[in-house]
Amino acid sequence: MVLFSTLSLTIDKHFCGDVLIDVAIFSESKNCGMDISKTEQTDVIEKSCCKNEIDVIEGPSDLTINSFEDLEFSLQQVLFAYSYSYINLFEGLPSLVIPHSDYLPPTLVEDIHLLDEVYLI
Repeated sequence: MVLFSTLSLTIDKHFCGDVLIDVAIFSESKNCGMDISKTEQTDVIEKSCCKNEIDVIEGPSDLTINSFEDLEFSLQQVLFAYSYSYINLFEGLPSLVIPHSDYLPPTLVEDIHLLDEVYLI
């Protein structure tokens, strides 16, 4: 909501006669191809049936950033209490205790699975 309220837009519309041909946002609209080409040999000025209309929607430019000290004291207390309780809401995880971390498995003398011909499928 904040992003769209501070955004400036440029809307370009191309009309051929009274018919809207193309609308572009942030760029130029496409031409319909009916514009009169201007050459050096053309002395007669003809009125084109096409026209471009540009609408500029500007966002507010008087945005100010307030600091924490600019707020009222009661609002500062509420924000501090909320942030303090939110931070303390999440407790750290206890350290994971692995009971057999120092235990080493016995050395493999012979593979029992192969001796007994037991295969997991």
